[in-house]
Amino acid sequence: MQKVARTAEAETSGATREIILEAALEAFAEKGFDGATTREIATRAGVNHGLIRYYFGGKPKLWRDAVDRAFGELEAGLDSVRNDTSIADHRERAGMMIRSFVRYVGHNPQFVRLMHEEGKRKGPRMRWLVDRHVKPLYEGVCEMAREVAGNQLERLDIPLIHFHYILAGSVSFIFHQAEECKRLSGVDPTDDAVIEEHARIVEQLILGPLNEEKSP
Repeated sequence: MQKVARTAEAETSGATREIILEAALEAFAEKGFDGATTREIATRAGVNHGLIRYYFGGKPKLWRDAVDRAFGELEAGLDSVRNDTSIADHRERAGMMIRSFVRYVGHNPQFVRLMHEEGKRKGPRMRWLVDRHVKPLYEGVCEMAREVAGNQLERLDIPLIHFHYILAGSVSFIFHQAEECKRLSGVDPTDDAVIEEHARIVEQLILGPLNEEKSP
C-alpha cells in the first residue's frame, strides 16, 4: 500500500508541476519575464503560491523550465518525423516537419509570443534560449535546407540564416498576430482547419510542390 501511495503522490506532484508550467508559459508570453509575477502564475494555475518556490525555487528557474517544456513538445514532434524510417524521400520528410512545426505553433501561440519577447533584447535569458534551444533547431533547419533545396539556395544566393528566418516568420507570424488577423479578415488562425491550410501553404511556399504534383 505504501508503494501505491507514493506512486499516486508522485503522479499528483507531476500533474501539479505541469499545470504550473503551462500557466507560466502563458503569463511570460503575455507580459514578459519582468511583467509576470509568480503570484499571478500561481493564481492562473489554481495552486498555492508556495508551490512555485517548492517546485522551482523562484522565477528564473520557472521561466527556464517552462521554455524547456515548450521546446520539448516541439522537438518531440519534429524528432518523430526525423526518425521515421518509413519516410525515404527528403522532400516528403521536410514537408512533414514543416507541417509539424506549423501545427505546434498554431496550437501553442504563446510559444511564439515568448520567443518574440525574449529574442528582441540582449541578456542572459536570450543567450540561454539561443544556446540551449534555438541553435539546435537552426542546425536542423540548415540540414533540411541542404538536403532539399541546397542547389537552389546556392543558385539564388540565399544564405541559410535568411532561409531560417524566412521559414520561422512564415510559420509563426499569423499566430503571433492572431487578433489582428481576426479583425482584418474574420479568420481565426488558431482554428484547426486554418492551421492545416497554413501548414500546407507554408510547405509549398518553402519547398515547392511534391514531385508527383509537378507538371511533366
